[in-house]
Amino acid sequence: MTTAPLDLFGVDGLLDDEERAIRDTVRRFGDHRLRPSVSEWFESGTVPARDLAKELGALGVLGMHLSGYGCAGTSVVAYGMACHELEAVDSGLRSLVSVQGSLAMFAIHRFGSQQHKQQWLPAMAAGEAIGCFGLTESDAGSDPGAMRMTARRDGSGDGADWVLDGSKLWSTNGTVADVAVVWARTDDGIRGFVVPTGTAGFTANEIGHKLSLRASVSAELVLDGVRLPADAALPGAHGLSGPLTCLNEARLGIVFGALGAGRDCLDTALAYAAEREVFGKPLSGYQLTQAKLADMTVALGSAMLLAVQLGRLKEQGALAPAQVSLGKLNSTRVALDIARECRTILGASGITSEYPVLRHANNLESVLTYEGTAEVHQLMIGQALTGLSAFR
Repeated sequence: MTTAPLDLFGVDGLLDDEERAIRDTVRRFGDHRLRPSVSEWFESGTVPARDLAKELGALGVLGMHLSGYGCAGTSVVAYGMACHELEAVDSGLRSLVSVQGSLAMFAIHRFGSQQHKQQWLPAMAAGEAIGCFGLTESDAGSDPGAMRMTARRDGSGDGADWVLDGSKLWSTNGTVADVAVVWARTDDGIRGFVVPTGTAGFTANEIGHKLSLRASVSAELVLDGVRLPADAALPGAHGLSGPLTCLNEARLGIVFGALGAGRDCLDTALAYAAEREVFGKPLSGYQLTQAKLADMTVALGSAMLLAVQLGRLKEQGALAPAQVSLGKLNSTRVALDIARECRTILGASGITSEYPVLRHANNLESVLTYEGTAEVHQLMIGQALTGLSAFR
């Protein structure tokens, strides 16, 4: 008799009926619609993002934790479990959903005007419009306050147009997006702007030759004299707190999501070890193998318990930024360690696309870095512990 790793921790008992139902629905979608094709998408470096967005919209997972404007208004943990199941297939597919719902849609939902919300959110929730998020620049990654993208007023009075100039890197969904939430430096500090991608002067160039997140669209956004009306600025976002709030929203999906990739690696290793015979008996019957499986299960389950706890704190309005850093740092480290260890159990088979383990490991190298590097989250936790900032 065997037991699934997370079942040993009783994770199901921490979820309500709706959360379990959403998890199971997304798992079925992943198994039937995504898994059969994901290896091919990864190898070819392409993904049918627009088709998938509509299917994910019909499934109800785009902006699912937001309320109103066509969004489902689910619990934070339900959203986390959806991310967990999507990333169990591939990190790039979870990224599509995270960027759509927790960055682009969340920014509009939290900081936008009623016109912004009504114009974009229902279509984005349905997957009929895709969003991207422009924050990172070539010289402003972990230090977004150093961004060089500018937005200046052209004209007089409150009705003066905005003109945006600069570029952004590593924008997921960039070349397929209908709208971009772009952050720029103004005379009044950092502001966010809702930019329809068909606006003159806006171009998106796909970033190729990736060895990670290949089943995901990554783009450079170039804004060359992009002219926007005065009401394109997000009225509720002033200063760096705007984009950082969006990042913290998306990081919680990563906390759950990365563990989905780790779980899939562990499930794969368990199945492989049970079938693979070495010296006349299953690989899973050896002490060294069982020690690896046990250690990975403890790490995965402990990280999942932390993820659920952070989700509940978020639902209560009691989640601090340093706690988000705890989860993001821990989940990505644990998942990457599991992927690497599972590869050793699979031996040479672990490097082929017949199994998902090395694909997950490659993806998790990016997940470890994006939306706050491991080092940034260490410093966030360190600041909470000591009361001293080590950033500058």
